[in-house]
Amino acid sequence: MNKKLHPIMFAGTGSDVGKSIVATAFCRIFKEDGYQPAPFKAQNMALNSYATPEGLEIGRAQAVQAEAAGLACHTDMNPLLLKPNSDHTSQVVLNGKPMGNYHAREYFGEETKNGISRAMLREEVHRAFDRLASRYNPIVMEGAGSIAEINLHDRDLVNMSMAMYAQADVILVADIDRGGVFASVYGSIMLLPPEERALIKGIIINKFRGDISLFDEGRRMLEQLCGIPVLAVLPFFNDIHIEEEDSVSLETKSREAEEGKVNIAIVMLGRLSNFTDFDALERDERVHLFYTNNTEEIRKADIIIIPGSKNTIADLMEIRRNGVAQAILRAHHDGKTVMGICGGYQMMGEEILDPNHVEGEVERMPGLGLLPTRTIMGGEKRTVQTTFRFLHYPEECRGYEIHMGETSVIRDEQHKVADTEQEIPAGFYLSNKCFGTYMHGILDNQPVVDHLLEPFISRLEERKHFNYAEYKELQYKRLAEATRLYTDMEKLYQILQD
Repeated sequence: MNKKLHPIMFAGTGSDVGKSIVATAFCRIFKEDGYQPAPFKAQNMALNSYATPEGLEIGRAQAVQAEAAGLACHTDMNPLLLKPNSDHTSQVVLNGKPMGNYHAREYFGEETKNGISRAMLREEVHRAFDRLASRYNPIVMEGAGSIAEINLHDRDLVNMSMAMYAQADVILVADIDRGGVFASVYGSIMLLPPEERALIKGIIINKFRGDISLFDEGRRMLEQLCGIPVLAVLPFFNDIHIEEEDSVSLETKSREAEEGKVNIAIVMLGRLSNFTDFDALERDERVHLFYTNNTEEIRKADIIIIPGSKNTIADLMEIRRNGVAQAILRAHHDGKTVMGICGGYQMMGEEILDPNHVEGEVERMPGLGLLPTRTIMGGEKRTVQTTFRFLHYPEECRGYEIHMGETSVIRDEQHKVADTEQEIPAGFYLSNKCFGTYMHGILDNQPVVDHLLEPFISRLEERKHFNYAEYKELQYKRLAEATRLYTDMEKLYQILQD
């Protein structure tokens, strides 16, 4: 039996330094080494979320890390999730259930609102950690943003206060690609109070481009400066693909159509959520997938997908204002495929009603009129994992729903979709070039992708089908292998056992 390891936290010098990917790598490494790791992030802010087997909601990154660890995901892995509605407000999801929308001042304040206070939230995330720690070894923790936001120190739930509670060994992750790595590492450590500084047991330099041996002297200087070992200098893994939850990664996505493939345009909504829905398509060699709100690029696409949104009515208003709605309708008229997922599915209907002002002050907004449906916002948030069969295809498919609102068919049509084994769950199928669904992850299933591409595939050279599940497993293995190669694993295990 393996020794008990200390909890390990991968904290950052800033946002988007690669904490999630590093934590994913070590979830797989510890699993390969015979341990039973589990991921944990006390508080996550993201629009990419996932439904647990129990039908509760967590951040997508912890679901990915759980998959790398060989586990079903659970809300204890991410007990507190913030889903931004705007620059100032977020929906608070606690232990998988929505607790309401909060302004930043309300959330960071000490007063209780609707039963929520900072003290209560702190207690809840501690309980979640304790439950995980009693079952798994080690707990692979992830921080959020920078550990040195001293103005937020007293209100911290996810970084060093959580590390102090867990008595975790903290590994500081820094991104050398953005520059200033010495200042960011040294400054982050020196800004911590002594008792928190004592928890920093190692440094990982991430996203190094070129010959890593060129940083040998820098490594020695950093260790001398900080008195902390540099456990790894990891290269920029541009050939290993792990799902990302941070919207910053959208900035690196393609923006234009390309010759010789089926072009799929994802409409770039202002409040786009769950863009991991398209990771499988992005890896399919038959497809060129790009994100755009440029009406000319939408015209060039073979398939237009309207994605999920954290504020459907506001994004629908915006695509009407910027001409994207008209471009989608023209594309449909010209024989292109239009598909909607979640909020995008709601937009494809004839109208969206919000009588209780769930999303804002607008009570009624005409939809695109592509599907004979009506959506009423409100009610309980639906979060559920589902197995289903798509149309006439015999293969079992998987996906999950996370949405507010109920959508109904307002005219009797031949192809309406019901929750049966032979049809798309929670959606409407008008034709192979016009359909929508509430099902996130639907495009991870090969029958659905093949059906989506079928009208356009005849013009392409023969290309083999793409198995996304096998592809993801290969990526986890490659990530673990590469991370292990550049990490002083002996030193790391020594730290975690002392």
